[in-house]
Amino acid sequence: MTATLLSLPLPTQKKSASVQDHKQWGQLQGSSAALCITQAQAQYNGPIVLVTADTPSALKLEKELAFFMPNAGAKTSAEQSNVPITVFPDWETLPYDSFSPHQDIVSQRLETLYRFTQQVNGIFIVPVNTLMQRLAPTDYLAKYLLMLNKGDTLDRDQFRRNLEQAGYLHVSQVMSHSEFSVRGSIIDLFPMGSDKPFRIDLFDDEVDSIRFFDTETQRSGDAVEKIKLLPAREFPTDKESITLFRQRFLEKFDANNASESVFSQVTKGTMPSGVEYYLPLFFDKTATLFDYLHPKSVLLLHGDVQDASEFFWADIQERYEQHRYNPARPLLPPEDLFLPINTLFGAIKQWPRVTLTQDVIEEKPGSVNLGCNKLDDIAINTQKKVPAEQLIATINNAKKRGAKVLFCAETQGRREGLLTVLQKAGIKPKAAESFNTFVSGSDNIGITVGMVENSFNWRSDSGELLFITETELLGHKVSQRRRRDKRSATDESAIIRNLAELTTGQPVVHLDHGVGRYIGMQTLDAGGVTTEYLCIEYAKQAKLYVPVASLHFISRYTGGDADHAPLNSLGSDAWSKAKQKAAEKVRDVAAELLDVYARRAAKPGFAYNIDWDEYQKFADSFPFEETPDQAQAIAAVIHDMGSPQAMDRLVCGDVGFGKTEVAMRAAFLAANQGKQVAILVPTTLLAQQHHENFKDRFAAWPFEIEVMSRFVSAKGQKETMQRLVEGKVDIVVGTHKLLSNDIKFSDLGLVIIDEEHRFGVRQKEKLKSLRADVDILTLTATPIPRTLNMAMSGMRDLSIIATAPARRLSIKTFVQQRNKATIREAIMREILRGGQVYFLHNEVDTIARTAEEIAEIVPEARIAMGHGQMRERELESVMSDFYHQRYNVLVCTTIIETGIDVPSANTIIMDRADHLGLAQLHQLRGRVGRSHHQAYAYLLTPHPKRMTKDAAKRLDAISKLEDLGAGFALATHDLEIRGAGELLGDDQSGQIASIGFSLYMDMLDRAVTSLKEGKEPSLDDAMAGHTEVELRIPALLPDDYIADVNTRLSLYKRLASCKNQDDIDEFQVECIDRFGLLPEPAKNLVEVAEIKIKAEAIGVLKVDLSSQGGTIEFKDTTKVDPGYIIKLVQTKPNTFKFEGSQKLRLVKQTDTAKARIAFISDIIADLAKESR
Repeated sequence: MTATLLSLPLPTQKKSASVQDHKQWGQLQGSSAALCITQAQAQYNGPIVLVTADTPSALKLEKELAFFMPNAGAKTSAEQSNVPITVFPDWETLPYDSFSPHQDIVSQRLETLYRFTQQVNGIFIVPVNTLMQRLAPTDYLAKYLLMLNKGDTLDRDQFRRNLEQAGYLHVSQVMSHSEFSVRGSIIDLFPMGSDKPFRIDLFDDEVDSIRFFDTETQRSGDAVEKIKLLPAREFPTDKESITLFRQRFLEKFDANNASESVFSQVTKGTMPSGVEYYLPLFFDKTATLFDYLHPKSVLLLHGDVQDASEFFWADIQERYEQHRYNPARPLLPPEDLFLPINTLFGAIKQWPRVTLTQDVIEEKPGSVNLGCNKLDDIAINTQKKVPAEQLIATINNAKKRGAKVLFCAETQGRREGLLTVLQKAGIKPKAAESFNTFVSGSDNIGITVGMVENSFNWRSDSGELLFITETELLGHKVSQRRRRDKRSATDESAIIRNLAELTTGQPVVHLDHGVGRYIGMQTLDAGGVTTEYLCIEYAKQAKLYVPVASLHFISRYTGGDADHAPLNSLGSDAWSKAKQKAAEKVRDVAAELLDVYARRAAKPGFAYNIDWDEYQKFADSFPFEETPDQAQAIAAVIHDMGSPQAMDRLVCGDVGFGKTEVAMRAAFLAANQGKQVAILVPTTLLAQQHHENFKDRFAAWPFEIEVMSRFVSAKGQKETMQRLVEGKVDIVVGTHKLLSNDIKFSDLGLVIIDEEHRFGVRQKEKLKSLRADVDILTLTATPIPRTLNMAMSGMRDLSIIATAPARRLSIKTFVQQRNKATIREAIMREILRGGQVYFLHNEVDTIARTAEEIAEIVPEARIAMGHGQMRERELESVMSDFYHQRYNVLVCTTIIETGIDVPSANTIIMDRADHLGLAQLHQLRGRVGRSHHQAYAYLLTPHPKRMTKDAAKRLDAISKLEDLGAGFALATHDLEIRGAGELLGDDQSGQIASIGFSLYMDMLDRAVTSLKEGKEPSLDDAMAGHTEVELRIPALLPDDYIADVNTRLSLYKRLASCKNQDDIDEFQVECIDRFGLLPEPAKNLVEVAEIKIKAEAIGVLKVDLSSQGGTIEFKDTTKVDPGYIIKLVQTKPNTFKFEGSQKLRLVKQTDTAKARIAFISDIIADLAKESR
């Protein structure tokens, strides 16, 4: 079979409108269209423009084309295909939207337009809605393009003017596209069309060097010879263009509209949000994408382009009619901004084109069926006796026909997993570098790596190919991200253990030696074996080196001030005494916890009889895909509500991660069984929003939903109270008013509490009394430490939603001293990209003066003010206006902490951030970044000398946790900052301080488990160590495999906490995907971890083995049958000998690591077979 599977000639010259050259390719099922297109491209000398029905199709095809491209996967750059594949994205806004596209999108669009004018080959993928947009004329880019070469002479002032004329923004620190900064002889800039920023170093007036630099570290990197700078927007913003805009605006619209915001803001040089929908006014004449096409271009139409374009045009017209009568924002007619359907297809017909379809078509000149069909159902079914029965039959039939079979996994790590599945089924594919090397090679069954979604069967004159994707074989889409999601969805304790990686100087606890200070990682050569060690410093500067294979003995110390952690002395008995004392105290606490647990269990709640058909209809109406963690939380809530014990569950998930949907599912189950639901929220604004959201979500169901808050009149509240007593209200949303004694329910079944830590002591006491009687579901982004501790101790059930919704970006957080330049830059950066800003000032007395100050610093901003002492209706009006973007800066107090969602607000500035608590800081930061746009948080502080030590720690903690899902980690930081002792009362604080919170909780967990099983907790068990395996072989992650020490440490911790073979497999998959195939020392490390898990399961305390032999030491509680060990010693006296009552000596020469691992693995496996 040759790499060129079939001949697909394309038209080679542009036709006139009278001579249409239209071909059709049919029978392209599965992902075969991508293969077909790459085959055609290889035979064509000119650009291919692939028009798709929508953006998801475009992005899918981009990945698949890259996989099938000739020479894809070639080892050297010289062999690789030099054919670029470029997606021309849309703005990601709705027609006539009032906010602007992200600068990154604009950058990508401008770069693509530039490529259209330069490239003579390649594949351009264009969604049809993007093809319909009118664009800047073709000479626009050339007019504002700046080229800069090393060695050029540069007039600094003129260059700065050129940048400003091209729409670039001068800032003090470059972070985003279209920004620049001038510092003496250094010019930093982030050109549009580039994925990296550059640093230009001038020597006098000559460009001495041009280098990449990192926006995070601000450190420069590799040098380049030249750069190009595209304009900052898709329309010009210089004085000449603004004059033209004013003139054309007045021609198009009534002169009375000239005072409106769009006209006045552009006149001032400030581009308002959504200004892109006035693009034609900046030019004498617009262009379309067809004007940018190379004369030799050919169009390929993929999917139902006609239907998609008609739907989009209808949407444009509908939105135009909806918004055209807004006098503050007069609109250009649709045909000024988009191509009408007739014009679009008239333009398409001017070009040679091919329509691609899955259907079988009538064959005639120019129309051909390409013989590519779907495969029969080959999914592996684990419920069957032979799970791969259908797949095996399909492959056997293919072999008989002489067909080739290629399996495709998404990543290297997944390939290893898929290979294991296939080998179990007796299928042994050979590894293939790429699709093309397999097709042209001699192997008949292969496996490769690529992002291809659908299988297909291709038959042509040159042979037959079965292309089988992992997605269809395993029956679901698997990706590395999802695998991490799955892990987070199933193991809350792993998240708790791995909250923050160790940094140098932090205190740690070693199970056997006590509290020391981590001072770094070191690679040492001990007895000819190279191993990596953690170096821990104890009292009197004594050092302990802990091999990475023993990392499970180490935990972070959390028990108070890390700077003053009580370091133990190596060799003294103080540590064992402290552990012994703590273990005795732990037993009492465990008994008290169990008493609370038992009282709750003894009072049965209401067991819901779930109507699954109705529930499924409600679940199906959720408009988004559930994240794995969200699905896990929902399943846990359903289980709790279906059991007779009263639910008391804490759902912890970052802001915007989908906790509300979990609450809605619970509310549905309760209301559907005639129970009443109370939703308790801390603020009036949040009550309003929850009420609206619940009304929307439950619109199709006959439930009565009401709200009790300050915004409801006294008469309305009285009516609601009466209807609650009568059972005529199913779901009520309210503030703490719902807890007052005069509120009575007919049959309250479920209380949902949003952000419990925001309620006062009296309200919490009322909630405490409710807990025994009704189901309680608590939602929080940052659980307060006491809540977190109770959840971790088993008194409350815990669900963690740590999976971010798709395309959510983390929030960039800056802690800076307050100054006007920072404030102006932060606000201008946001409003110039069409976004909105929260400016938080938490002192009502001075908030008006602060608003005036902001107006002076940023006169371009439209500023509103909101705080809790305003009249209710006035506050509601301000928040509504801000939501509808009538203002772009809201100066406010912490009233927004649990306020309404404003998707276009993507910057928050917190004045005197040092006065705010950690939970508040996190919650407030969560007000921004609710969309896929990059969000920023600026924490403004006074001089460091004016801040308390705890305030500095809080700010440091939140600035380090930019990761999505950081709320859970913040609660643990809170434990450290406040001192963990206060959680369990003064009596326990000394014990926690002496041994650390992590070890204390571990001991408590063991004690609770023992008591639950009716056993008295063993103090030895409470301090029990883990299994240790020492094989004296190189077992580490080499620094030439993973250079970053923190990454290595993180992975060592991950491996040490693996509980089973699935965890180990997952670890290997991630390493292979991120860093490549495992080197020998890393393979050894993984195999030692596997041995440790198996040995621990059967009660082995320590394995110590060298080249001449060694020992296996058993715990007192070992599960291994003593009779079997005696039999071993009797039947193989030369290999096995007793050494004391707990040790088995092994006599065996193993000169290689492989032989030693195999020897001990076999012994542990045999012992496991003979275990109780």
